[in-house]
Amino acid sequence: MDLKGKVIVVTGAAQGLGQKTAEVIARHGARVALLDIDHAKLQETAQQCSRTASEVRDYAADVTSEVAVQAAFEHVQKDFGRIDGLISNAGTNSDALLVNVQDGKVQRKMSLEAFNKVIAVDLTGVFLCGREAAVHMIEGGHGGVIINISSISRAGNIGQTNYSAAKAAVAAMTVTWAKELSRYGIRVAGIAPGFCETRMVAKIKPQMRERIISRIPLGRLGQPEEIGRTALFILQNDYCTGRTIEIDGGLRL
Repeated sequence: MDLKGKVIVVTGAAQGLGQKTAEVIARHGARVALLDIDHAKLQETAQQCSRTASEVRDYAADVTSEVAVQAAFEHVQKDFGRIDGLISNAGTNSDALLVNVQDGKVQRKMSLEAFNKVIAVDLTGVFLCGREAAVHMIEGGHGGVIINISSISRAGNIGQTNYSAAKAAVAAMTVTWAKELSRYGIRVAGIAPGFCETRMVAKIKPQMRERIISRIPLGRLGQPEEIGRTALFILQNDYCTGRTIEIDGGLRL
């Protein structure tokens, strides 16, 4: 895909990986539609992207709401006239052990609320946005690209029952959609970042953070821009589909 003039939707674009990814594709000529529940911070991303993109619009939307997602994509279609790509990045976490045990007795359990919260954003949100993007791409008759953000944690990570389950499902959906949508000229691929310099990782206790970095062969956290450049590669490479690319500095959980 030649990105010049193409309309790319980026969810979770108010900060972190989504923000930097939007900036990367804007620099390469894409017209960008930015979605996030945090509209105030989203406008900051829009300002950054407007320096290089020919057109930038921002939309406040909760990706867990079917009504909100449908409305947002309809607005994007109306405003831009087409949708060529989606980077489904919106996500959250709520880490906890399945059960916390002391002296042989269970003291705490991962709450159903914490489990459902992460599944709603990280899995249901990806499903809803991918579905609506596919609808507009098919009806537009020009194909497109869907990129789903998974995680290295899809292999399973201590304290992340909810997050790992969601990200594993996202990787599986990526393969499924690639098979289903190829007949319409739609490619679908995923990115599984390792630990990156984001607000989510910044919340990790310093001692644990240093322990994580010590296990990364490249000896550092990833930069959000590096994830953005991976999304750029997928968008531009017309033979890339059905795969989730790991960008993790060589770390294997």
